[in-house]
Amino acid sequence: MAIILGVNLPNTKRGIISLTYIYGIGISTAKKILYNNNIDINKKVKDWTQEDIQKIIKYISSNIKIEGELRSEIKYNIKKMKDIGNYRGIRHRVGLPLRGQRTKNNSRTRKGKRKTVANKKKIIKK
Repeated sequence: MAIILGVNLPNTKRGIISLTYIYGIGISTAKKILYNNNIDINKKVKDWTQEDIQKIIKYISSNIKIEGELRSEIKYNIKKMKDIGNYRGIRHRVGLPLRGQRTKNNSRTRKGKRKTVANKKKIIKK
């Protein structure tokens, strides 16, 4: 099992897929990493040499934000939006969808479990 920057990559998968196990690296970024280091995209992780792994580690650490650094940056950006009080910050604070989705019927993931509101009882006049 190859360990790149603290993440265990599965040996049996292709390199391009294995790199996506690292938080902050998707398919296109993985493709770019392998292309820039002259490593075949279809080559499995178990077939990588130690030199290939070192190239990948060097490239990632110098060019891409991943794992803890990326998570903290995202957290900081959300906190900044909340403090500024812009639209997205307010939606974050209230726990509603941010990107223009409708909330009348859907968005249960963001809003949470339904909270039923009972009707007011009608007063009967005598």
